[in-house]
Order: sequence, then structure tokens, then C-alpha cells
Amino acid sequence: MSSLLAKKLILASGNPGKLREFCQLCEPLGWQIVPQSALGISEAEEPHGTFVENALAKARHAARASGLPAFADDSGICVEALGGAPGVHSARYAETAGNRDTQDARNNAKLIAALQANADRRAHYTCVIVLVRHADDPEPLIAEGRWHGEIIDTPRGDGGFGYDPYFFLRTLNRTAAELPAAEKNKISHRGLALAALAALLKREA
Repeated sequence: MSSLLAKKLILASGNPGKLREFCQLCEPLGWQIVPQSALGISEAEEPHGTFVENALAKARHAARASGLPAFADDSGICVEALGGAPGVHSARYAETAGNRDTQDARNNAKLIAALQANADRRAHYTCVIVLVRHADDPEPLIAEGRWHGEIIDTPRGDGGFGYDPYFFLRTLNRTAAELPAAEKNKISHRGLALAALAALLKREA
């Protein structure tokens, strides 16, 4: 396998839900994942309009601060009827000066309100992962995953995070929040993107 896998990889994220899922996903791969917060690295700005640009900015920031290879994801939900919104703004879709602990609830309320009179509920989660060998890496590894579903009005399930209780998978007749973690990780946008990244790393061996 690639020499990258013999080193620590810094995960450039402070999102507890993402950290939990990435640790679960990376454990079978034998990767030594260190969250940037464990090294006192602050979160990077995410000013860009695309997932790939934001993920690259976060990965470079963590690599520069740590001196180690780093990877970051940028992900969100894209709703067809809303022209792809919330997209890169998914985590802050209904951002106010209020408590961040209620952010998911406010985001979901705004999304359901925006779709109130719309019959088209198609949506997909997108995850783009970027890994840099060092801060100025001119050839970052880029992997992407998409998970297709639809938005429902009434939440179901208490697992996952973000928009998961409203993200309905018709073929399974369940929402993302109703899936056991192991099942979700096999089919989710994040799981698909990480599998694609692992394939890229193996080709580098």
C-alpha cells in the first residue's frame, strides 16, 4: 500500500458527526487518523462556492499547521428543486446568532419550508474528499461520492446527523437516520468517497 498509509493522516474537521463516521470508516483500513483538534489546529475558512475548493483549503491548512499529510471533506445536501441548494452551505443553511446545538433543527426547518409547495423532492448528498501529502502538494488526491434520495416532510429515525432524518431512501423504505451505522457507511456519500480515496492510494503503492 502507499507509504502515506504508514504515516499519521490529519483529519481536517471539527464536526463531531463527521469525526465519528470517518473513524468508523477508516478503522478497517488501518489508517491512523488524528483529528486536527487533537493538535490544537483551528478550523480553516470555507469561503468557496464548490465542495472541492473548500475541501482543498481545509486539507492544506491542516497539513501546513501539522507538517503531516492531511485530508478533508466538504459535503452537503443538494436539492434539485432548489437549484442545488443548500449545497456547500448545508451546515450553515439557517445560521443565526443562536445556539449551534440547534443548528441541525433550524437547517431542516428551513429546508422543509422551502419545499412546502414543491412536489419535486429529489436530492442527493455529495462528499468530496481531498488528501494532500504536504501543504503545497501540486497533485492532491480527490475523491467524490454521491448518495441519491428524496426529502420527506416528517423526520424518521434518531441516528446520523444533519439532514439524515429527512433524507428518504425509497429502495430501502428508510431514512438515513434509520440505518445502522455499519449499513449507512457502506452506501453513504462519505463511505463511497472514502472507498474511492482508498483506491487512489492503492494505485500509488
